[in-house]
Amino acid sequence: MQYSIIFLFSLLFLAPGQLLAAHGVSIDGNLKYPPTFTHFSYTSPRAVKGGRLVLHDLGGFDKMNPFTLKGTPPFGLDTFVFETLAVPSLDEPFAEYGLIARDISLAKDKKSVTFTIDERAKFSDGTPVTVQDVKYSLDILKSKQAHPFYQIYLQDISGAEILDKHRIRFHFVRPNRELHLIAAQLPILNKAFYEKNGFDPSDSQKVMLPPVGSGPYTIKEVHPGKSITYERNKSYWAKDLPVRRGMFNFDTITIKYFKDQIISVEAFKAGEFDFMNVNIAKQWQRDMTGPRFADGELIKKRFPHKNDAGMQGFVFNTRRTIFQDPVVRRAIGLAFDFEWTNTTLFFNQYTRCNSYFSNSYLAATGIPKGEELALLEPFRKQLPAEVFTTPPTPPSTRPPGSLRKNLLRAKKLLAGAGWRLKNGILQDKDGHKLSFEILLASQSFERVMAPFVKNLRKLGIRATYRTIDAALYVERIKKFDFDMVVNVYGQSQSPGNEQRDYWASSSAKRQGSRNIAGVQSPVVDALVDKIVYAGTQHDLVLACHALDRVLWYGYYVVPNWYLAAHRLAYRDIFNQPKTLPLYYTPYQFLWTWWTAPDPKK
Repeated sequence: MQYSIIFLFSLLFLAPGQLLAAHGVSIDGNLKYPPTFTHFSYTSPRAVKGGRLVLHDLGGFDKMNPFTLKGTPPFGLDTFVFETLAVPSLDEPFAEYGLIARDISLAKDKKSVTFTIDERAKFSDGTPVTVQDVKYSLDILKSKQAHPFYQIYLQDISGAEILDKHRIRFHFVRPNRELHLIAAQLPILNKAFYEKNGFDPSDSQKVMLPPVGSGPYTIKEVHPGKSITYERNKSYWAKDLPVRRGMFNFDTITIKYFKDQIISVEAFKAGEFDFMNVNIAKQWQRDMTGPRFADGELIKKRFPHKNDAGMQGFVFNTRRTIFQDPVVRRAIGLAFDFEWTNTTLFFNQYTRCNSYFSNSYLAATGIPKGEELALLEPFRKQLPAEVFTTPPTPPSTRPPGSLRKNLLRAKKLLAGAGWRLKNGILQDKDGHKLSFEILLASQSFERVMAPFVKNLRKLGIRATYRTIDAALYVERIKKFDFDMVVNVYGQSQSPGNEQRDYWASSSAKRQGSRNIAGVQSPVVDALVDKIVYAGTQHDLVLACHALDRVLWYGYYVVPNWYLAAHRLAYRDIFNQPKTLPLYYTPYQFLWTWWTAPDPKK
């Protein structure tokens, strides 16, 4: 799951069913912060409210509901306006602490969880957050009106039962090690607002109607597709809670929209916005320079993290006929020269992905043995032999390897799969040509694709690449309308239900799912269930290792690279807490900054 967790703390007796109750929850029964904690260590009690923050995003937006499939919401809407029952701690691998829910109680049989709503919780219009709002939120997000992700992620929550004015119980289809904590991640919606205006309205005016939420900001100004400004709610109900103290300090946050990443870099250097997460090595090395950097007006700095890097790769759409043979996918992967790319284009900044859980203890290493082997053994006849005999290792051109050797291996694989060169292009026995298009959302990736495509042509494969508008790109991904794309499969420190959305056969045909590779494998389905229903951390690790191997030798992606640090550029107007979080995104870190003078400086 995005923040997997399991229960602990004090014992509470609430009638015949014994409940375990806590202010916070974790996967291993330990919490860093006691009930009396005042703030997270990576926030600062010295943070001062005030100031204006300007950020950027690419493309545009055309709706105000981040929980539906059709359309694109503005950046930050789900974070600034909406809240969940609990929030993650960023300096523990998998822990959450109550926000809207002041108490979380897991039944002893783990078949239900009870949330007690904080009586102080209010929406921005001043109305209280009620158990009716919580039940509505679960019901609507599990319905077909919501984005398919929620239907998959919440599928094992069978429903909600209102117990009294402040308590609501979620019932589970079956015990699941993390399900009560997935439930705690439920975004809470204002029932009255959506029943009045519609959850997914077709009326163009209502589509852009600012929603009512309980979060730290409200929407101040909207210029559809161009910019949006959020204003800090000075009556925000949770501003003094430990889980919010020292956070969301800016009076206003404006998001400006730009066509692409290249234009946005120049706009940042020209002073049009204040902060930028740089994810392109060339931009970091060569473009983040100039007088404003030299005189200290602009700063660029790496901030280390311990995130599970997951997998970034060139993803095959296996729904396409030419990509249904894993041998073909493997051969195409051999044409990518990571070492040359990293040296020539990336200034040796990156490490190649060697797992679907790169930079993590969840990555499979060596060959399967013991319990992991026993987990895979029933599927031996359905799996490639390499799963059992060869450690997951990306192809390399580092000596004694070379691109030439890799291309010769690819040529042999393709010939064995029945592809023959005819008129300069590979064709199968039915005359189908081995040609495809790589769809891109940023021109910056074109310089990576150019040598890759050139190498493919040496094999007789006709690949092209094309950069399209960001909004159109998002829609085509939702509809699986592509041959190959670049994608990042992000992972948490404790994977869970979201793996269904990534890999399960049930999500392969569901538009909007994150199974963009179209994986449909009974073995993968079984191993995903092993992850979701793992009874212990030990079982979870075994299942992740096994799934990693099966996905790796399914050749669903051409592995790319990762960086164990965030590259951030920003104006010298910010104060930051002294302590860094451990598991965080750049923007989660930014929400702990402030622009007003630090009184202790």
